[in-house]
Amino acid sequence: MSDFNVLSKKIVELVGGKNNVLSLTHCITRLRFSLKDATKFNKKALDNLDGVILAIESNGQYQVVIGDHVSSVYKIITTDLGVHGSAPISGEDASSATEVKGHFLARLFNTMSSIFVPVVPALTGAGMLKALLVILTTYHFLAIDSSSYKILAAASNSVFYFLPIMLAFSSAKTFNAHPFVAAGIVGALLEPNFTGLLVNQGDVTYFLGIPVVLMKYMSTVIPAILSIWVYSHLERLMKRFVHHSIEMVIIPMLGLLIMVPLIAIAIGPLGVFLGNGIANSIAFLTARSGLLTGAIIGGGWTLLVMFGLHWGIVPAMLNNIALHGFDTIKPATATATFSQAGAAFGVFLKSKNKKTKTFALSTMVPALLAGVTEPIVYGISVKYKRPMIAALISATVAGAFVGAMHTTVMAYVFPSLLTLPAFMTSTFLFYTIGIFSAFIMSAGLTYLLGFEEHIEDDGFEEKADEDTLVTSSNGQSLPATLLAAPLKGDIIALTDVKDPVFASESIGKGIAIVPTEGKVYAPLNGVVTTLFQTKHAVGITSDNGIEVLIHVGINTVKLNGELFEAHIKQGDWINTGDLLITFDLDELKKRGFDVTTPVIIANTEECDQIMNTNRQHVDQTNTLMTVSLRV
Repeated sequence: MSDFNVLSKKIVELVGGKNNVLSLTHCITRLRFSLKDATKFNKKALDNLDGVILAIESNGQYQVVIGDHVSSVYKIITTDLGVHGSAPISGEDASSATEVKGHFLARLFNTMSSIFVPVVPALTGAGMLKALLVILTTYHFLAIDSSSYKILAAASNSVFYFLPIMLAFSSAKTFNAHPFVAAGIVGALLEPNFTGLLVNQGDVTYFLGIPVVLMKYMSTVIPAILSIWVYSHLERLMKRFVHHSIEMVIIPMLGLLIMVPLIAIAIGPLGVFLGNGIANSIAFLTARSGLLTGAIIGGGWTLLVMFGLHWGIVPAMLNNIALHGFDTIKPATATATFSQAGAAFGVFLKSKNKKTKTFALSTMVPALLAGVTEPIVYGISVKYKRPMIAALISATVAGAFVGAMHTTVMAYVFPSLLTLPAFMTSTFLFYTIGIFSAFIMSAGLTYLLGFEEHIEDDGFEEKADEDTLVTSSNGQSLPATLLAAPLKGDIIALTDVKDPVFASESIGKGIAIVPTEGKVYAPLNGVVTTLFQTKHAVGITSDNGIEVLIHVGINTVKLNGELFEAHIKQGDWINTGDLLITFDLDELKKRGFDVTTPVIIANTEECDQIMNTNRQHVDQTNTLMTVSLRV
């Protein structure tokens, strides 16, 4: 969908409106909503919305996968539509947000995501610049002792050196504390007066007679996050006792006065010890069985990304780089990225459908050049299933190889062809073998396993209102339009409807649905040309001239609109899956009405073929009819 304004408005409507949104963030491909009322998240309608790859309910977060244009949609939603962005929420909404996040593990992963997503672009940019400097100095394009190198080195090192301050700012927004005060608190650990006390790691000095174990805090991860979590509770406590007229001065002063010594004495060393413990545990696992560790990371990474759980692993990667100058987790995750790209390439080679080929190729390019795999995962691997199996097998095998070779990366980047310089350590050869074998193996397995292109389950059926080709009565190939089922229910033949007008097909040919849900959705894109005042029937004309009539129930016109509600008006342009009418199904049955709903092609005489589904039960994700007009 080229009109991001329309897409943005639809997304906000389908998550319950802007008043239902507590907060909104985004990563590279998806919007992440925190909602007041989770029941208003219309997953099925979002899945069918043109411009949305998939909607996900995961870890108490409600995610809408957009793809490469997510930042444009996010900007419109937060700027033009007035939805809360990543700013902290407070008061009643803050407690509500906590409630929807679920159990401890879910809250932990959501917290890590909120903290690290805003910082990742700076980390990636600095990491790539650091890798570029390694190449320039290795091949003698730039001397290490030159002023040019030192200026560029400062640019590449600044993000990592001052990472605790960035994390403090981001953590404060997540924990609902004042971000600039938080940055000042953690910034004290990098101030020359404090760093000047340290000669060797673990030196001891004193604060008012209390021993302080000195640590290096530049580039660390856990101390900053842990410190601001504690400060957020302190800040809320102080607001209960400090009068609002002086809190702007007193609370920041007390925050610095209390927190900086507390961090230096207790929280900071604890955070460093925790970070060292995590790094040593990872190193232990890698040393004991790099093959097994790599296989688990490579094979499981895509599944973590699908549910947004991968952000819980990011602190460990950054911690490894801060402590050792390299990381062994990220190379194994790269095999998952290249396996998904390989699956897309395998689908491209195997498919005989032009649209599928185009989509596969278009999703493979961002995966190879930017490390963005969500369009492949949701648009191909999950949809066709066998490519996912091929990708997981390939990532597991390639990850095992990469892990066994103890492959490293020197900076935090998204694995792709453009970020290869970051992996140019002593194990670069093993890394290239791993990612290319993952790609080739996945493409080959996908091609051999094959897949069914016309799946009609799990909401991934080919969308209605898309062009396809059918053979006409005289042997010509004609374009046809697929109509989605406008209601959920059981299928009966139109000739079996207990109304002689409909059953005789005098109004037009079609099919009938006995609904099990009181909702009518648009079966195709078009204009509402007729909306009866009684709201029980609606007529739609598609842009290529197909006229569809949906008549809810038999003789329901007698109700004069009672029990019916229209969500559109005559003249509205609608898209497939839009909600048109709701009705009280139970009350209709209670009053003795036949709820059988004919779906009729009103201009049957202009059609060459009308082919009905063979299904016995349908919902709005299924194709109901295929219609081709005479040329």
